[in-house]
Amino acid sequence: MSAATGDGSGTGDPATVLASLGAATLGECGARTMPPRVRPVWPGAKVAAPAYPVRCAPGDNLAIHVAVTRAPAGSVLVVDVGDVAERGYWGEVLTTGALARQLGGLVIDGGVRDVAALESLDFPVFSRTIALRGATKNRRGSVGAPVVVAGVPVAPGDWVVGDVDGVVIVPGVRLAEVIDAGRARAAAEDGYFAALRNGATTVDILGLDAGLIEDGGPAD
Repeated sequence: MSAATGDGSGTGDPATVLASLGAATLGECGARTMPPRVRPVWPGAKVAAPAYPVRCAPGDNLAIHVAVTRAPAGSVLVVDVGDVAERGYWGEVLTTGALARQLGGLVIDGGVRDVAALESLDFPVFSRTIALRGATKNRRGSVGAPVVVAGVPVAPGDWVVGDVDGVVIVPGVRLAEVIDAGRARAAAEDGYFAALRNGATTVDILGLDAGLIEDGGPAD
């Protein structure tokens, strides 16, 4: 397999590779992990695409509406909403507009609504919560500029990967490095699986010190 380069060339299609490695593996290999509160809003939602950063004023989603008009096709909006999470910042109307512009999904440290519609439209969304109350649309924000979402820095050129395990951000300048580390970890785990099926234990494989664990004898 060809060596990865700094711009992601040599890695194969980055979206395909990142999706196949998954958030859990990438999170152990240099990607920035979002907290568990940011999770898929419908079963099976997955994204692996360039991140488009968005910053909303708390309780307001004007910046999201503008982002849908300006984000490159294929990108995923990654949105900070400040300290007001419990608003329906996103729903079926914005999803329909995003699909028409070929956007790839949404990650938001806030609320969304119309979840059944998001699932039926097959639009991947990862959010902090589900919320009914709508947002205002008249306050300042930013699009396409660095933000911090759920404590994680996100900048243009970064990649976002989300699946059932959670969401990670892969810094664009480290894309090849993270992919290489992810592939190495996946290969090592394939070896673990084979050894375990042949009778090895995780204690043996990982070189763990079982002597630290007190053994009270066989359970009744």
